[in-house]
Amino acid sequence: MTRRRERPTYGLRPADRRRDRLMTYVFTVGAVGAIAAIVLIFVFVGREALPVFFSAEVHEEVTLSKMVTPLEWRANKPKTFIWQPVSEVPKYSLPPLLLGSLKATLIAILFATPFAVGAAMYSSEFAPRRAREVIKPVIEMLAGIPSVVLGFFALMVLAGWLKEAFDWKYRLNATTAGIALGIAIIPIIYTVAEEALRAVPRQYREAAQALGANPWQIARRVVLPAAAPGIFAAVALGFGRAIGETMIVLMASGNAATWSLPLTDSVRTMSATIAAEMAEVVNGSAHYHVLFFIGGLLFVLTFLINLVGEMYVGRLKRRLTGRAG
Repeated sequence: MTRRRERPTYGLRPADRRRDRLMTYVFTVGAVGAIAAIVLIFVFVGREALPVFFSAEVHEEVTLSKMVTPLEWRANKPKTFIWQPVSEVPKYSLPPLLLGSLKATLIAILFATPFAVGAAMYSSEFAPRRAREVIKPVIEMLAGIPSVVLGFFALMVLAGWLKEAFDWKYRLNATTAGIALGIAIIPIIYTVAEEALRAVPRQYREAAQALGANPWQIARRVVLPAAAPGIFAAVALGFGRAIGETMIVLMASGNAATWSLPLTDSVRTMSATIAAEMAEVVNGSAHYHVLFFIGGLLFVLTFLINLVGEMYVGRLKRRLTGRAG
């Protein structure tokens, strides 16, 4: 016969113990409910994407091989990647959507990282306390700006400025969308990077100062390398946020699913494709299931990026703490 394990009471009154037990149940139910909701969303997306792999009816219109190989879209024209799901002969080439997503996201990361990490370095290492108390909340408040507002700014203001300044062929393109995305992810990268820099032990700075290093040398050669895992995690988070963003790219990228490498050409991203076409697609059609397949592909891509980032951060931490094998 097993005896029931008694929970420690820590001298609480019976009413406090009942309240403690009730709150424990409430938080447990909340956590389990949140995890269950996420799992159900993934299950729903996966279930709707499965016909792309196994349905003969869907395969009459599209197959996995057709989605990744060039198609002959017009007689006597070379084969190319093309996304035209509502044409007389539907075409579902995914490479233009994947390329458009990567182009806009990479431009966003290249634009946002120097500003965000530079601001984090300044507020962490050089700014007076009062200046830090202003800079940090102001940058973090940018995260509260709705993405539709940033998209509207990019569409009405930024696109015109950039086209006139650089004489681009297209007003809405990957670079315009990438810069707007970069503005959106600056607060995320800044917040995580600033916390990583401030978490560097004070003894590191004092030891470097004792050896005669000036503040800039301490920041660049001691604090920045020690905080590298956290900064990398910040950039990975920003990448995941940028590649999944919808409204900004929907308004500022030009929405042209073309297979082209120049960064000043119009593009269409995977997330924008889902947002633009899901509302009008016929439920249960091949087009419907392909859109869910793109959603699943977006999830897998984001998961792999975060996984590689976590592995790299762990490796850097082991190296910095001298535990690398």
